Amino acid sequence: MTLEDLVLLRRARDVMDRDYARPLDVAALANVALMSPGHFSRSFRAAFGETPYRYLMTRRVERAKALLRRGDLSVTEVCFAVGCTSLGSFSSRFTELVGESPSAYRARRHEAGAAIPACIAKILTRPIRTNRPIRIGEADAAAAS
Repeated sequence: MTLEDLVLLRRARDVMDRDYARPLDVAALANVALMSPGHFSRSFRAAFGETPYRYLMTRRVERAKALLRRGDLSVTEVCFAVGCTSLGSFSSRFTELVGESPSAYRARRHEAGAAIPACIAKILTRPIRTNRPIRIGEADAAAAS
């Protein structure tokens, strides 16, 4: 992979970071990177370790967690606010990444993280993809050790 390819892939990744709530598909992102969709998907995975779809869904779940912590939007409103079009798919992906459903995440207390600066909270609450769901409190125990 050339340096120019990496620059183009970063440009597409920046679009996902910035415009996560817009409908984005591989063809549109490949267009940004000036690549064919197949080449873009393979190159993105080689460069960043995950597919463009997984990367985009992780961004959407990160933003959804922030909106759910606020508590003023329903899970359905959050789902559409972050660019997902199916509540079922959103809930499944959220549960896979976070280890609890969006409703359960929204319902529990989040005051412990309120005093943490937003830039640090984003790092600490970033969804971690594993082969198995993380149970509530398991990530906190792992981070403390």
